[in-house]
Amino acid sequence: MLMLIDAASLWYRAYYGLPSSIKAPDGRRAGAVRGFFDGLAVLARRFSPTGMVCCLEGNWRPEWRVELMPGYKAERAQPDGSEDTPEGLDDQVAAIEALLPALGIATATHPSYEADDVIATLASRTAEPVLVVTGDRDLFQLVDDERDRKVVYLARGISKAELFDGEAVATKFGVGPNHYVDFAVLRGDPSDGLPGVKGIGAKTAVTLVNTYGGIAGLKAAAAEEGSDLPERQRKSILETTDYLDRAVTVSTAVTDVDVPVVDGALPHSPADPAKVEALSAEWGVASALARFNEAITTPKA
Repeated sequence: MLMLIDAASLWYRAYYGLPSSIKAPDGRRAGAVRGFFDGLAVLARRFSPTGMVCCLEGNWRPEWRVELMPGYKAERAQPDGSEDTPEGLDDQVAAIEALLPALGIATATHPSYEADDVIATLASRTAEPVLVVTGDRDLFQLVDDERDRKVVYLARGISKAELFDGEAVATKFGVGPNHYVDFAVLRGDPSDGLPGVKGIGAKTAVTLVNTYGGIAGLKAAAAEEGSDLPERQRKSILETTDYLDRAVTVSTAVTDVDVPVVDGALPHSPADPAKVEALSAEWGVASALARFNEAITTPKA
């Protein structure tokens, strides 16, 4: 089973989940580094993957998405276009990104795409079971029972991560994974800058998606004279057709990103022991790295 990890989701939760008093020997905050690898260890012990790829945010706000939706993730953007990150996180992210290849853990990224797109691409390339680890609801669109694709959702923290298959997605949101994007676009998603459709909240979005088979069917119903679609909703859909088309494209994870073939096999030993030792000492995370190494190398019963 291949575990595809939205690395940013993991290190953000580690950053906020551990106290700021956790410091490196030089006084810098180190909780995100420690928590990231302890989190990976927890996930490895719980789910016993045979492969692992940490997918990195090559471009957190791709220009092609912004061109389609100027407000896309705008609330998180600084004046220079970079992402607004909390104090002390950037240095820790650099340490994590250096430690992963030194440990022999595969990474994947692309400069024009988000980690979600890289995850979707890698999932589309393999026939083996896939677990997607993320705190991003958008990736519920990748859940596929027939192909054995599940999501490990981190909203409640790493230790309380929830496993979602198709039934679990439908139970939580009222729509199946194949219509999660339709639901989110209709309802709106402030964190991504998607305004939604006026007068359509979550409950109405569920009803419309399930009745008309998603946005494509809903648009067809709205364009049809004499449709049974309520007039107020019909008017709202007709007025927002352009938004719906653009938002669906923006919200759909790309499955054909040009990323190299990645060998996600778990390592038996670090790829660069000297670098691991140096970074471990610099950040004071030897214990966390030892726990992670034990989790991925201990034979499973």
